Amino acid sequence: MNKNFYLNFILTIGVLALIFFGILLVNAVDRVHHTNQKIIANLSNLEDLINQLPTQVQAKPQLSNASNVVSSAQIINEQAANAEFFYPKAQRGGRIIQATLADTGNMNYLINNENTASICWQLCNSSLAERNFKDPEKFQPLMAKSWSVSKDKLVYTINLRKGILWHDFTDPVTGKLWKNVEVTAEDFKFYLDVINNKDTNCAAYRVYYHDIDKFEIINKYKFKVYWKKRYFRSLELTLGLSPLPRHLYYAYKGPFDGKKFNEDHKRNRMIVGCGPYRFLRWEKDRRIIFVRNEKYFGKSLGIMPPIKYRVLEIIKHPNTQFQALISEKVDRLGLTPEQWVNRTNTKEFGKDGFLKKYKYLSRTYAYIGYNLKNPIFTDSRVRRAMTYLINRKKILSEIYHGLGKIVTGPFFYDSPYYDKSIKPYEFNVEKAKQLLADAGWKDTNDDGVLEKNGKKFEFTFMQVANSTTQQKMLPIIKEDLAKAGIEMHIQSMEWSIYIQRLEQKNFDVCCLAWTLPYESDPYQVWHSSQADKKYSSNHISFKNAEADRLIEEIRRTFDVKKRIKLCHKFQQLLHEEQPYTFLIAPYSLMVQNKRYRNMRKFPLGYPAEILWTPKSEQLTVPNL
Repeated sequence: MNKNFYLNFILTIGVLALIFFGILLVNAVDRVHHTNQKIIANLSNLEDLINQLPTQVQAKPQLSNASNVVSSAQIINEQAANAEFFYPKAQRGGRIIQATLADTGNMNYLINNENTASICWQLCNSSLAERNFKDPEKFQPLMAKSWSVSKDKLVYTINLRKGILWHDFTDPVTGKLWKNVEVTAEDFKFYLDVINNKDTNCAAYRVYYHDIDKFEIINKYKFKVYWKKRYFRSLELTLGLSPLPRHLYYAYKGPFDGKKFNEDHKRNRMIVGCGPYRFLRWEKDRRIIFVRNEKYFGKSLGIMPPIKYRVLEIIKHPNTQFQALISEKVDRLGLTPEQWVNRTNTKEFGKDGFLKKYKYLSRTYAYIGYNLKNPIFTDSRVRRAMTYLINRKKILSEIYHGLGKIVTGPFFYDSPYYDKSIKPYEFNVEKAKQLLADAGWKDTNDDGVLEKNGKKFEFTFMQVANSTTQQKMLPIIKEDLAKAGIEMHIQSMEWSIYIQRLEQKNFDVCCLAWTLPYESDPYQVWHSSQADKKYSSNHISFKNAEADRLIEEIRRTFDVKKRIKLCHKFQQLLHEEQPYTFLIAPYSLMVQNKRYRNMRKFPLGYPAEILWTPKSEQLTVPNL
C-alpha cells in the first residue's frame, strides 16, 4: 500500500485525486511487489488518476493470508498465475497511453516512495507469485516454480524457474553491455540485503523484512527464507519478493555501499527488470515509455501482455489531461469527480462514442496529517477540534460530488477490518471552541486569533501546486478554521518540493492519501519506531504506546477474526487521538477507449496486462 510491499500498480500517483490532497500516496506502501500490485495498478490510471492528486503507497506485498491457504504442503503448478484470463487469440501490438499528473524524481522505487516510480517498476518486474485475479485469497506461481511452508510458518522453501532473464542493458556509468543474464537466488538475496542495509533509504520497506532471520541459498534456483517469529503476512511478503539486479547496482569492487545506492543518479534514472515490459525511455516532465519484453519468461507460459507499448504521459493539469483524452492522444484516464459529473455527457461517452466509464470504491483514503513535532498539535483535544472544524460532508458533496465515503480510520472502507460503527465527528464549531478552550487556547487580545503561552494558533498548510482538488478544498478549510480563531496559511509548492518537505518532516500540516494493500499492516505508517526516521511513512511522528501494543499483536495474530477485532480497537484509538483527520475514501473514476478488448472486472480491479486491440484499431506511439 508486486514487489512486496508496496506494488501492484495503483497507478495512482496519486490517488491523484479526489482529494488526495497532496498525498504522497502513502502504503504509501504495502506492496507485495510490483507484480502483485499490478492488479490494481494496471487499472491503469485508476488510482493514478483516481482523483488527481499525488499519492503515497503503503508497502504492500499482496499475496494472501498464509494461515488460510498453505500449511506444510508443497505448492507445485507449472501454469503461471492468471494465465486463464489471457485471451489466447489476442492480436499483439498497439499501445496504452495513460496520463499522470506528476513526474518522478528517479526510477528506483526502493528509495522513492512516489507512486509513479512504483508503477514503472511494476511494469518492468515480476515476483515469485501473484494473487489470482478472480479469487484473491489464492495465489499462483510466477517466478517461483514451486514452494513449501513449514508447519510453524517460519521457513519458506522456494524453487525458481530456470531461464528467467534480466533485461539487456548498457551500464550508463561503465558503458558495459549486459545481455542474457539469468536471474538466480543471489538476486533475491541482494534485494533483501539492500533493503536491510542501514545506509540505504529503504525505511518504508525495511519495516516489513527486519524479522527475517536468514536467507539461505541452496543453489542457483533454490533458496530458503527463515523468519524469526510468526507474522500474519510472512507468506505474502516472502512470495511477493522480487529480485534486484546486482550487475546494475553493485557494478564495482569492494563492499556494497548503501549511500552510493541512494546517490547513483545515472543508474537510478533507468530500470532493469525481468518482467513483461522493458524500460525504453524517460523524457523528463513529458513521458515514460515501456516496450514489451520479448524475452519475458511468461511468454511460453501464456501470460505475455498483448499490448506492445505502455506509456505514462506526464500532463500536469487535469483539464489538459481531459482534452488529451477527447483528442485520443491518451487512451485511459482517471477523472476528477467534477470531470466525471460535468464533462462526460457528450457524444464521445455515448452509445456510439469511443470512450467508456468505469467506477468503483478505491482502496484509498485521503487525510490531513498534523506534524506532531509542532507543539500546537501535541494535544489530542486540539486535533479533535481541528476535525470538528473540517466540514467533510461539504467537501464530499461540493468537491467530490458525492463520489466517495467519509472515513474514520486507516483500513479499506469495504473490508471487515474497517469498523463502520465508529461514526465521523460532525462539523461543529462550538464543540471545537470548547475543546480548544479546555486545552488552554484563548483569544486574550481580541484580535480574533487564539493564543496560548504567548504563541498564536497559526500554521502553514502545504498545497500541491497543480492540484485542483486542493485549490478548492483548502480555502474552505481556512474559512471554517477562522470561525474558531485559528489562522491558517496556505503554501503552494511543486510536488517534488512537497515530497522533500514531507520526508524531512519539515511541515506543519499536509494533505495526502494512502493506497492500501489487500490486507493492511499498520506498522509502516503508525508504529513509534518509525516516528523519528527520515523518509519513513510515519511522517507525522506519531507515537503511542497502546497503538504500538495493538500493532504488534495484529502482526502476530493469524486468526482472522481476532485480527479484525484488534484492528477495530486500533481504529477506535486513532479516532480518539486524531493524528490524522481522516477524510474520504473516493471512488476510482476511470475512462478508457473502447478499442480495448478483454476488459474484465475482478475483486481487485481491472488488470491491464490482459487487454488487447484488433490490428485494425491499433495505434502507434507518436514520435517514438
